[in-house]
Amino acid sequence: MKTSARTEYARPVRSRRVPDGTANGELGPLDPLLARILAARGIRSPTELDYSLGLLAPVGSLPGIHAAVELLLEYRERRIVVIGDFDADGATSTALVLRCLRQFGFADVSYLVPNRFDFGYGLTPEIVRVAAERSPDLLLTVDSGISCVAGTAEALRLGMKVLVTDHHLPGSTLPAAAAIVNPNLPGSGFASPNLAGVGVAFYLMAALGRQLERQGQDGASKIPVRYLDLVALGTVADVVALDHNNRILVSQGLRRIRAGHAVAGISALLEQSGRQPDRALSADLGFVVGPRLNAAGRLEDMSIGIECLLTDDRENAIRIAAILDEINRDRQSIETGMREQAFEFVDSIDAANLPECLCVFDPRWHQGVVGLIASRVRERCHRPAIAFARGDTGELKGSARSVPGVHIRDLLESVATTHPGLIGRFGGHAMAAGLTLAEENFARFAAAAATQLRQLYPQADFSGVILTDGALPASALNLKFAKILREAGPWGSGFAEPLFSGEFEIVEQRTVGERHLKLKVRPPDDRQVLDAIAFRQAGPAYRGHAQLTYRLDINEYRGRETPQLVVEQIVSIA
Repeated sequence: MKTSARTEYARPVRSRRVPDGTANGELGPLDPLLARILAARGIRSPTELDYSLGLLAPVGSLPGIHAAVELLLEYRERRIVVIGDFDADGATSTALVLRCLRQFGFADVSYLVPNRFDFGYGLTPEIVRVAAERSPDLLLTVDSGISCVAGTAEALRLGMKVLVTDHHLPGSTLPAAAAIVNPNLPGSGFASPNLAGVGVAFYLMAALGRQLERQGQDGASKIPVRYLDLVALGTVADVVALDHNNRILVSQGLRRIRAGHAVAGISALLEQSGRQPDRALSADLGFVVGPRLNAAGRLEDMSIGIECLLTDDRENAIRIAAILDEINRDRQSIETGMREQAFEFVDSIDAANLPECLCVFDPRWHQGVVGLIASRVRERCHRPAIAFARGDTGELKGSARSVPGVHIRDLLESVATTHPGLIGRFGGHAMAAGLTLAEENFARFAAAAATQLRQLYPQADFSGVILTDGALPASALNLKFAKILREAGPWGSGFAEPLFSGEFEIVEQRTVGERHLKLKVRPPDDRQVLDAIAFRQAGPAYRGHAQLTYRLDINEYRGRETPQLVVEQIVSIA
């Protein structure tokens, strides 16, 4: 892989600001250092660290939920087809809804997930016509539908009603669905607009369960809670902001996983990757289970992933988990080649001339992997990136990833407004979006996206600054504080896992696994030597002292736990 000189420069490091007047007493009897870390994330009271289910935003306050419950009750004895999505959020949403409706006693419930290569995203007219072959009375979308105006119209034309559950931002025109449940509807005011698609589905199933129990079905209200492991997985994997409401959902789901109450598929996927379900963390869901599910939707058919989440047979779950792991390995191989090509292109551009929005395209690229390439380019160049691949019909399919402070869906809407006809379809949210484009319009779109970004976000920060929690005293570099940090989660998007920066002496280093750097380091004025690992940073030899940006983690080996630094950046100190 060609290495850019640009990547050799250290990214600037800045500490998170702790609000003035924040005292440890406000957060109760917490470790003072942890209290400071939490205060820097906006935590002001112990209630915000209470993850009891009773503190969830009221189920009945989600817009559209009452009409949706009445609609589902009306169709309880009729045929319902759930239209899923081909990512982990969509897969968990589909599995959750099917499991709940079947346990509620609904007569005929099945699912259909669009294959991204044949149908594209959401409730398209084409997938509606496929669904119509099953003669359903109601189509229920999960994690999609809010922008599917044409698909909803086609369903109505064919005599089917549509219930939309989604979390993506609505466009100027809403679909003509019988009911829409979405925390981001205009004028919503819902306390947690950051719900993932599976969070929306959970709220609907919870409201339906309560209504069924009021109507005499004993235990119905408890059924959705059994599947909070699915909610946790979809929420973390979709990288939505972990506000208090989402942290409750994730925390409760992790408790079920650790207690051995997860669906068989989640346990099998954790075990397949060498993780222990009884010690599962949000990072395991985001970086281990989620990618294996997503790989099925990227390369093949998400039905494989959904079946893994639907089965109650442990042996079958293990078998499917192995298939998903193999697909994920294929995905990693494809991604490696595409990433090298993308980096070669961006590295050929002088750093001073990088456009505000980087658009990359290669006709050989796999359309299921372009979202990952957009993420890698964004990480390398610290600015919004959109990666394109050629679709089966000849049009380009793009996947966009953004940086804090730039709302990528709003950017696409601005381009569509100022350049009518340039973009085909688009949708998404602040940090990620998708679109289609005629291939001959690629260069014009790339220029328009950069221009609009410059006009909409003149103060956008493309420095790639690393935001840390400052220096960690040597007295906290131990197993006890590492466990305190681990237990203070769930960490994730919008509630970042603690990251520290400080000077260390490099005592020893060696390369492991070809790409990773294994280190032994010593804090200044301290005799203890700590293990450290810098993933994908093998190469240069460090001597003397260096500034490390790192997370304090726990290394588990042969039943023994030791503190370990997981290093994000190393900068030599002359």
